[in-house]
Amino acid sequence: MIITTQHSGKNYRIDLSDGIDLSSTLGKSGEEIKAWYVDEVKKEAVVGEGWIGSVKEGSPVNFYNIHFNPHGNGTHTESFGHISEGWESVNEQLTDYHCFAHFLQVKPKKLGENAVIGIESLEKIQDWDFDALIVKGGNYKPGHDFSKTNPPYFAPEFIQLIKEKGVKHFLTDLPSVDREEDEGKMSAHKTFWDFPENPRYGATISELLHIPDHVKEGLYFMNLQLAPFHNDASPSRPVLYSLQEI
Repeated sequence: MIITTQHSGKNYRIDLSDGIDLSSTLGKSGEEIKAWYVDEVKKEAVVGEGWIGSVKEGSPVNFYNIHFNPHGNGTHTESFGHISEGWESVNEQLTDYHCFAHFLQVKPKKLGENAVIGIESLEKIQDWDFDALIVKGGNYKPGHDFSKTNPPYFAPEFIQLIKEKGVKHFLTDLPSVDREEDEGKMSAHKTFWDFPENPRYGATISELLHIPDHVKEGLYFMNLQLAPFHNDASPSRPVLYSLQEI
C-alpha cells in the first residue's frame, strides 16, 4: 500500500509494505534482549485433569501461559506511571499511533567508569519538526543481556533539551534513559515526563529496541503499537517507514 502525506511543507510518498521493525523478539531462547536481572520469557503449557495444553503431548491445540517482565524482557513502551504511585496505564495514554520520527546514532563518551550520551549528540539535528526521537546508543545483537554491565545512559541536559524541543516519544536501544545504578533518583525519567510537577500525559519512553545496522539517520514515518495491557509499560513494536519526497 502506498500513501502520501505532507510534513513541513513537503509532500512525501510512503510504502507501507516496506517497514523497518525496531522491536526485539520475545520468547525465543538465546535471542531475547533483556535487562534488570530478569530471566528469559517463560512459556508453560496449561495442565488440567488428564490434559496438557501442548500438541506434542496429544492436545489438539497449544495452550500456554507466558511469564515475562515488560521492563526487562524486550522492547517496551512506558508512561509516567512507571514512576508514579498512581501506576497510570500506558495503554490509556498512547493514542497517536503514527508520527514523524527522527533517527539518530550516537557514540557515548566515557566519563570515568560510565558511558554518557551528552547534549552535543543533538547538534546534528537541524530541524526539530517531529514528535518522536529514536537514539541508537550501541550495536547490540539478539541475545544481549544488559544486566550488571553499567550500559550507557543519557545526560540530564540531553533529556531536558529534547523535552524543550517538544519530543513526545523518546525511543532507544538502551535498557534505560537513566544509569543502571542511580540510587533510585530516576532523574532522566522525571525530567522527560516533568514529574511530579506537571506530568506529561501521553508522552512515552520506549527502551530495549533492536535497531538494524542498515537504518540510516534522518526523518521517518513511524507506527508505534503496543500490546493493550493495563499497565505502566507494555511490549511494543515501533516500525519505521522511509520517506520519498515528491
